This record gives sequence, structure tokens and C-alpha cells, in this order.
Amino acid sequence: MIPDLGKYAFSVLTAYGASITLLAGLVVMSLWRGARVRRMLREVERRQGRTDG
Repeated sequence: MIPDLGKYAFSVLTAYGASITLLAGLVVMSLWRGARVRRMLREVERRQGRTDG
């Protein structure tokens, strides 16, 4: 069920779209950065002769 937004429909839907896009971007960037940091940490630990666990 979609509410009737009247003359504000474009503004409201644009704001929702921008918000969803920005949130999705933050999630993707966080996952990418986390994977990058994890790789870097493994490399440092490998150079120091440590293993996982």
C-alpha cells in the first residue's frame, strides 16, 4: 500500500532513494575496508611468524 504523497512525491521519493543509496554505499565500503584490513593484518602476522589461533 503506497501512501498518496501528492505534490511532494518527487521530493520524498528522491530523499528515500538518496538515503538508501548512501546507506548501501556505507555498507559496501565498510565490508571492503574490513577485508582490506584483514588481509593487511594476516600479512603482518605472517611476516612476524605468527599463525591464526
